[in-house]
Amino acid sequence: MNTKMKTLFEHFLRVAASAKEFGYGAMRVAILVIFVWIGGLKIYQYEANGIVPFVANSPFMSFFYTHANDKVITDGGKEVKAYMLNKLPEGATDAKKTVWHEANGTYSFAIGLGILIVTIGVLVFLGFFSTKLGMIGEVLCIIMTLGTLSFLVTTPEVWVPNLGSGEFGFPLLSGAGRLVIKDLAILSGAIILLSNSAAKLLEKMK
Repeated sequence: MNTKMKTLFEHFLRVAASAKEFGYGAMRVAILVIFVWIGGLKIYQYEANGIVPFVANSPFMSFFYTHANDKVITDGGKEVKAYMLNKLPEGATDAKKTVWHEANGTYSFAIGLGILIVTIGVLVFLGFFSTKLGMIGEVLCIIMTLGTLSFLVTTPEVWVPNLGSGEFGFPLLSGAGRLVIKDLAILSGAIILLSNSAAKLLEKMK
């Protein structure tokens, strides 16, 4: 490496090393945008319908639904959970299935969950102005993302189904699974922010 290239590389390293605080701030903004956007979408039926498989199969959340564990016999004689016969593709509508989701509590639960998600995003963002509020948001963010990642264990729909191609099951993530696994990045970001907030509070306590 010649002298000019070495100088440029060292300059890059100094800039990168000094970007730590910017990175903390960027993570707060990122969590705000993701949580407020995703949480806000929970008022729409398509989004509420989309989370049903996750909630219905979760031992920690299924009790929020009235008919989460109802079993139905299909025309082919197979016993399945009722939600599986009431799935709706994104953007589709079906009056009969909508009635089922209303009775199940699908939409009311989604709205409540949306409010919680938005609140967490706002609290994390408020860490810019209040370390303690930020910490509350960061702890809640960690708990929520751990809950989301548990869907990889509890939700069959996160894996590609066996439809004849020979490509199915673990480790082949479906669209739902690929959506869930991304929460690893949010979890890591929240842990980093929590560590930074804790360090600031410890410094104030000296």
